[in-house]
Amino acid sequence: MAGLLPRRSDYAGLRTSWRVDLVAGLTVGVVALPLALGFGVASGVGATAGIITAIVAGIVAAVFGGSSVQVSGPTGAMAVVLAPIVAHDGTRSVALIAIIAGLMVVAMGVSGLGRLVRFVPWPVLEGFTVGIGVTIGLQQVPLLLGQSKAGGSGVLDSAWVAVRGTTVAEVRDTLLIGAVVVGIMLVWPRLTHKVPGSIVAVALTTAATWLFHLDVPLIGALPHHLPVPSIPFSSSTHVGQLLGPALAVATLAAIESLLTARVADTMTGTGTTSDGRELVGQGLANVAAGLFGGMPATGAIARTAVNVRAGARTRMAAITHSLVIVVVILAASPVVSHIPLAALGAVLLMTAVRMIDHVRVFVVVRSHVSEAVVLIATAVVTVAIDLVTAIEIGLLLAGVLALRTMAMSSIASAEVLGRHTDDTVDEHELLTEHIAVYRLDGALFFGSVPALLESFDRVPDVSVVILRMSGLTMVDATGADALATIIADLHRRGITVLVKGARTEHGHMLGTVGVLQPLAAKGHVFDDLPTAVAHARRHVLRTVGLGDLGAA
Repeated sequence: MAGLLPRRSDYAGLRTSWRVDLVAGLTVGVVALPLALGFGVASGVGATAGIITAIVAGIVAAVFGGSSVQVSGPTGAMAVVLAPIVAHDGTRSVALIAIIAGLMVVAMGVSGLGRLVRFVPWPVLEGFTVGIGVTIGLQQVPLLLGQSKAGGSGVLDSAWVAVRGTTVAEVRDTLLIGAVVVGIMLVWPRLTHKVPGSIVAVALTTAATWLFHLDVPLIGALPHHLPVPSIPFSSSTHVGQLLGPALAVATLAAIESLLTARVADTMTGTGTTSDGRELVGQGLANVAAGLFGGMPATGAIARTAVNVRAGARTRMAAITHSLVIVVVILAASPVVSHIPLAALGAVLLMTAVRMIDHVRVFVVVRSHVSEAVVLIATAVVTVAIDLVTAIEIGLLLAGVLALRTMAMSSIASAEVLGRHTDDTVDEHELLTEHIAVYRLDGALFFGSVPALLESFDRVPDVSVVILRMSGLTMVDATGADALATIIADLHRRGITVLVKGARTEHGHMLGTVGVLQPLAAKGHVFDDLPTAVAHARRHVLRTVGLGDLGAA
């Protein structure tokens, strides 16, 4: 438990790095402000909830989390998950969901379940990243068309309803604002990286909206201070109804936070983040956000990357990022309230485009057909249904295809030593006439059993079958039982079975099923192939009535 708590060493080197950390925190705070506003709006909870979450969750996760440079707050993936929850349960349930999900994430961290995230296949990760990007982009269609609230039951339906219910004349101003923001964000990085293009774009379009009195939807009034923390009370029945959505939020919070921490570790090269502590920190951050009326939060990969590139070395940078947002809200809340929603929609649209790594996606698609299928299926389900279902289906599909590949590489191959029909044969020809060798390779498990049984349905008319088992990498109960069935069937046909090279680690499984004991009692288990072949040779010579012709 001590390893899951904050410690003094978290701020080692702060005396020399505090200036760099402050600059990094200031940079990330400026970048995070429009994203926090936008993701709050995109989730349906509102810009205020996004700001509160960036402040409260950002500080708590920085202090209690496992990564020294990760920045947490509202994210696009969380907005994707929350949007249908808000549509079904309303905004009042979000704070309670954040608290319940936070407690679940803390439990994951304490129990060590965070290690399981490292087993999520790469195609699944890239697939839901693509799906999230597409979904975030579709969520911005109503905002870019001047609609502060989306209609429809899903992102595809909402985008279609928004497009169908407007005319070009009605959306001219919002589309123009969106186009200007996108244009500035594309061009600005070529001029300078000192000031984020998103801030410049939002500032200019906000000023233009005020100067020209454009009639477009705005963010609206924001609080001048943080609300007093409180527990959102609800009936036990309602809490029970929220457990399913809370589990979905907790699952996403754990996965996205740990993946972001892994990216941060790679960028900094300072070691591996403690999965358990990271989950405890993110869980506490969600509980705190819920108490202050915010929305669920996770580690934010884009803001974390900006933090690292700005030179952040300790947690003080992430803490500073939250304090910068506090200062902006306290000092400039009236100005921020006049930001047009279309500008935020355009910022999030560009964020969605940039979060999809086209090179990595292309590599996955080209690597193998099965990997491409997993990626595409995960992305489609993310857009059409929801992200958690997409991860479940992606994992299931990846597992099935992996088992299929293992099964295809684990079938038996037969080496029949010749075929002769002449009645007059010498000792060597007798050997090649009546002995077949089968080599078993790979994993002998439930997935490879059908192909294995089919292979032994075609055993030729021989006297001895030698099973070479040294190439087996694993054997499960189904595979061992199938092997026992094959041996019993060969014995019924009058074929003697010899086993060569059974591995020691497979002895318990094969022994439990009863594969090796009857053969060992007859002296039909061997350590090497020459000895097994010599025994088979003597057996063949005896069974064809040539007596001692080949006796040693």
